[in-house]
Amino acid sequence: MASSTVDRDQQWLLNCLSATLDPNHDVRAFAEASLQQASLQPGFGSALSKVAANGELQFGLRQLAAVLLKQFIKKHWQEGEDSFEHPAVSSDEKAVIRMHLLMTLDDSHRKICTAVSMAVASIAVYDWPEDWPELLPNLLKLINDQTNMKRVEGALKCLSLLSEDLDDTVVPTLVPILFPTLHKIVSSSQSYDKHLRAKALSIVYSCVSVLGAMSGVYKSETNEMINSFLKPWMDEFNIILREPVPSEDPDDWSIRMEVLKCLNQLIQNFPSIGVGEFMVIMGPLWQTFVSTLEVYLHSSIGGQEDPYQGTYDSDGAEKSLDSFIIQLFEFLLTIVGSRNFVKVMMNNINELVYYTLAFLQMTEQQVHTWSEDANEFVANEDDLTYSCRVSGALLLEEVVSSCGKEGVDAIIEAAKRRFAESMQYKGAGSADWWRMREAILFALATLSEQLLEAEVSGLASGNIGSLIEQMISEDIGAGVHEYPFLYARIFVSVAKFSSVISRGVLNNFLYAAITTVSMDVPPPVKVGACHALSLLLTKANEGIVFPHIIGLLSSLTNLLSQASDETLHLVLETIRAAIMAGREAIAAVEPNVSPILLNTWASNISDPFVSGEALEVLEAIKNSPGCICPLISRVLPFVGPVLNKPQQQPNGLVAGSLDLLTMLLKNSPIDAVKLIYDACFDAVIRIVLQSEDHGEMQNATECLAGFVSGGRQDVLAWGGDSGFTMRSLLDVASRLLDPALESSGSLFVGNYILQLILHLPQQMAPHIWDMAAALVRRMQSAEIAGLRTSLILIVARLVHTSVPNVQQFIDMLTTVPAKGYDNAFTYVMSEWTKLQAGEIQGSYQIKVTTTALALLLSTMHGELGKINVQGHLIQSATGITTRSKAKSAPDRWTLMPLPAKILALLSDALIEIQEQAPVGDEEEDSEWEEVEPGDGDKDILRAAAAVSSDRPGYAQFEAMAKVFDEEDGDDDDFSSIDDPINEVNLANYLVDFLMKFSQRNRNLFDHLCQNLTQSQRTAIQAVLGR
Repeated sequence: MASSTVDRDQQWLLNCLSATLDPNHDVRAFAEASLQQASLQPGFGSALSKVAANGELQFGLRQLAAVLLKQFIKKHWQEGEDSFEHPAVSSDEKAVIRMHLLMTLDDSHRKICTAVSMAVASIAVYDWPEDWPELLPNLLKLINDQTNMKRVEGALKCLSLLSEDLDDTVVPTLVPILFPTLHKIVSSSQSYDKHLRAKALSIVYSCVSVLGAMSGVYKSETNEMINSFLKPWMDEFNIILREPVPSEDPDDWSIRMEVLKCLNQLIQNFPSIGVGEFMVIMGPLWQTFVSTLEVYLHSSIGGQEDPYQGTYDSDGAEKSLDSFIIQLFEFLLTIVGSRNFVKVMMNNINELVYYTLAFLQMTEQQVHTWSEDANEFVANEDDLTYSCRVSGALLLEEVVSSCGKEGVDAIIEAAKRRFAESMQYKGAGSADWWRMREAILFALATLSEQLLEAEVSGLASGNIGSLIEQMISEDIGAGVHEYPFLYARIFVSVAKFSSVISRGVLNNFLYAAITTVSMDVPPPVKVGACHALSLLLTKANEGIVFPHIIGLLSSLTNLLSQASDETLHLVLETIRAAIMAGREAIAAVEPNVSPILLNTWASNISDPFVSGEALEVLEAIKNSPGCICPLISRVLPFVGPVLNKPQQQPNGLVAGSLDLLTMLLKNSPIDAVKLIYDACFDAVIRIVLQSEDHGEMQNATECLAGFVSGGRQDVLAWGGDSGFTMRSLLDVASRLLDPALESSGSLFVGNYILQLILHLPQQMAPHIWDMAAALVRRMQSAEIAGLRTSLILIVARLVHTSVPNVQQFIDMLTTVPAKGYDNAFTYVMSEWTKLQAGEIQGSYQIKVTTTALALLLSTMHGELGKINVQGHLIQSATGITTRSKAKSAPDRWTLMPLPAKILALLSDALIEIQEQAPVGDEEEDSEWEEVEPGDGDKDILRAAAAVSSDRPGYAQFEAMAKVFDEEDGDDDDFSSIDDPINEVNLANYLVDFLMKFSQRNRNLFDHLCQNLTQSQRTAIQAVLGR
């Protein structure tokens, strides 16, 4: 412990620290400013360390000094770090600080010990082991000193924090030295308390985690190291887990948690370790599992809340029973998900599921919370919260996935057993009989997709639909006010299993859900009804839904005024389902429903999730027969003034209004587009040209793309002066392509220019050179990869536009300058080939860019052979890539001729198609359609415009082509509309191109193939060798 002598400087520091605790604001502010100034002077850090180490000073001042010291270290210790601020601490002062911190690790005050440990760990990240070699020997010395448990605790805390930043260069040498000491602590329950033993185990866990990360590269070495200490630790884990779990001992729960975390890492990362080594803990693990359920039923479900819920130890680790159970489920999930270890559980899979179902019961705290706040209940239903209930359900999902038929049968049998028990509880007059019934339905509904698949495939032994019907028919007579959560679960379960429930029962529940929305019932019941309606309405028979749709929408819009947060999302989702189900009747209620939804949208404009969902509901109204023009007439009087005076609007309203217009423009008839044009087009143009708000610019750009896509040539005529309108559109493009504009403001310029090229080609033709130059300047200044890829898409589409004169397009690009490159073509191709693999996504985008690359390659223009681009990644040194390694050794790449790189990218596209296409009949897969040699480029271009072929030889590629078309199912952007390239079957195109290209110049083709990887050559050979 440091000397209690206080010099003048230290006294000043103590006075300042005291003043920061003064109740007078001015005194506090002056003291804080003084400390800030002092922190810039040499010796401030060492002075803080002396105060923190002086045990004779007031506790509050010492703790404050320790906290300030940690902040000081973060700011001034290591130059080059993001948090660094000048001046840097001198080497001499660093040595003083390190010395005092090590002396204070055994402090009698736990909070000071924790703060000091955190400071030591912060320094160790930078200084250990090179500049602080004595740290580990000192910590080990403290740990082994059984005469002073404070020293042991301080050193363990420090090592625990330190272990979170260990890497593969340290752990292999640390484990042999450290683990024997840690084992001694964990195994000496008489000498060390559970808190210290748990802390020792947390260090073991961190080290095992690093070894697990290393095992991919150093498999034999890490396995050897694990085996060297595995048995004594497994024996110790056995001892810890075999005793029943105590009901009120959070330190016991903590030590078991650390054991489970260690075991989890071992099973996940070292599958080569035999099951036999783990058998020693399987019995104790089961004992822990079963006895934990008894504690949980008593403390949380049976009416008494967990007194430790939300409590933490001095290191910030949660001590609740819930956190322990969640860790227990996570380990069991790992076992069941392991191909080796699931076999161990198979003999007890029925019991595992049976006990897990009991964990899924609602706790008394959940009943109270969800009854008071429907938003919490909805959040839980949508898996937005994590709990024992959710983690137990995840375990059951893994049981079905990993155990197949046995897992499905175990779920059904356990549900039947628990259902029979709940019947007995109900008959005996238990007030909690419904909890188990609700838990069973919750589990089955969570597993509905897997269970229904099992029934269709014949895996399930029992009839799931009849089981659900039996349970709900038994419970439907229970009081809705007495058992609201059971009723809510019944509604959801019927909806989830609608495909196997009899039509009569389904219709009855659909009607019940419709009427429940308007009834005076507890909020959870309405939540369940809304969930059911959102799932059932779109599948229901129109004859059943249609008579009730107007009344249902009236009830739902009434609910909308009462809803908030999560319930608002649910009600909007339900309204959307109702509108889509009763679309033929919506015109009659549109005057009543639209204003309410517009008000909801406007009131929540600052919440992108709620306003976005309201927008989706309005879109459903727009798509209903006879509703688009009335809806537009309702929107324009509100949106027009907003867009004409954007500076006077609340935050987010302008951007939101533009989103609303874009939705109305999408796929709308020409007369509707003109209505919006007349009211808003000029205002949208002004926003792009004048606004400094990037969100507004983005949405306005999308809106203009919608005008061009929907109005086409008519857009130029509607304004009266087509030349002026065209100049305005080009002015917009010019501003968005300005390299001085921040990238986020230009983010959607690619889609906008694409619409100009597609729908105003004659007007755009004279501006192609200027457009290309602007595209290159914007691309070179772009800081966002998504912006660069969208601009690459424009270049690719221009390649298609130039057919049959692709060579002339290349010639033109070579005349366009590009900073740092010979010309724009060289720059564009270097970027394009880097972004094509991985960055360019979406069915349409991939089709356009891939086929454009093929068109460029087919020209074999002389410029292509002059360009070298990024080739293959050069593998870096083995081991874990730490931050320091990444900085000192960035990725390196080979160089590859551009023609070879294009061929490689086409091969990669072919590989992706082959990998993702479903495997069909073997004979069909082997029948490759013969493609006759054609007339060079003309045949290639015809292939680019060809629609999907039904020829049997392309069965596998057809399947992948369908995947490509469905992947981009969200048509919110306009890039996939009205472009013939969107109809291209990419699989057929690649096959045709590669065959024709190889036949035109086989020697050149073979030369290019030498640059490809083996998998790329194999993919091409599969095409050519048919």
